Amino acid sequence: MEDTQTPTPRDPRAFNAYRHGLTGQVMIMTSDDEAAYTAHCQGFHQSLAPEGAVEKSLAQSIADDQWRLARSAAIDLTRFAMGMAEPDHYFAHHPEIDAAFAQAVTWASEAKNLNLMSLYESRAQRRVERNMKILKDLQAERKAAFNQVVEDATLLAQFAASQGETYHVERDFPPEALPPQFGFSLPKIARLVTHNLHVAGAKTHLPAAGQSFRRAA
Repeated sequence: MEDTQTPTPRDPRAFNAYRHGLTGQVMIMTSDDEAAYTAHCQGFHQSLAPEGAVEKSLAQSIADDQWRLARSAAIDLTRFAMGMAEPDHYFAHHPEIDAAFAQAVTWASEAKNLNLMSLYESRAQRRVERNMKILKDLQAERKAAFNQVVEDATLLAQFAASQGETYHVERDFPPEALPPQFGFSLPKIARLVTHNLHVAGAKTHLPAAGQSFRRAA
């Protein structure tokens, strides 16, 4: 029997409006959806490990499109569930067959909307793939540039040591020699240079140990 009761309007207090910390956009969601969305985005940023505004923006776009894909799947399942709750058009007096009939009727009656949803999903998936490639390319470029800077600083430190001098990366490495688009940290570079020097010293004084480690690996 069809429900003829007047629908109850949703309480607007059930929704929260908050400004996204990265995009600056105002988002309107329920409290539960906001918590799930926030955890979803944090997970993607942690996994993709973006650095800098451009990489973080790409990571956020990927997270948003993955959220849209998950929401699309949920809507698809919900629409078929709604079809199961509607009055039956075909009867076989068998629960599983009647359920299959109801799903077929829903698919036929919602074909246009389902096709639109499929198009929506395809576009979102293509954006994810495109942005993932751009992000990976940017990260590879950044890491290569960073490794080159660390290598240069390590060579300068080794040369200074050979001359009986001390090379302080944070003091002596010119900031203008750093790629400006990446915002590299001199303290981080200095720590890696120190690590490289320690490793080089260990290999010099313990060559046999180094060989045994390589064989074990």
